Amino acid sequence: MNSLEPEMNPKTLSRYLLDLGRLLRDQALDAKQEAKVVSDPDKEFQRGRLFAYHEVVSLMQQQATAFQLPLKAIGLEGIDPETDLL
Repeated sequence: MNSLEPEMNPKTLSRYLLDLGRLLRDQALDAKQEAKVVSDPDKEFQRGRLFAYHEVVSLMQQQATAFQLPLKAIGLEGIDPETDLL
C-alpha cells in the first residue's frame, strides 16, 4: 500500500456503507414524493430520477444479499424498490 493511502479500516467501511445506504434510501423516498407533485414540464425528469434511485437501491440490495450482508447493515432495510420506488 502506498504511504499516502489511508488504511482501510473495516469499521470505517461499515459506517460508510450504512450511512450511504440510509442517505440513498431517504433521497429515493424524497424523489418519489417529488415525482407525485411535480408539474408537467418536469414530470419526465423526476420519473427518470426516481427510476435511477430504484436501480441503485435495487443493485445495492442484490449485492448485499450476494455477499450475505443483512440489509440493515447497509441501511436499506424496510424499502422495496419494486413497490416503494416505481
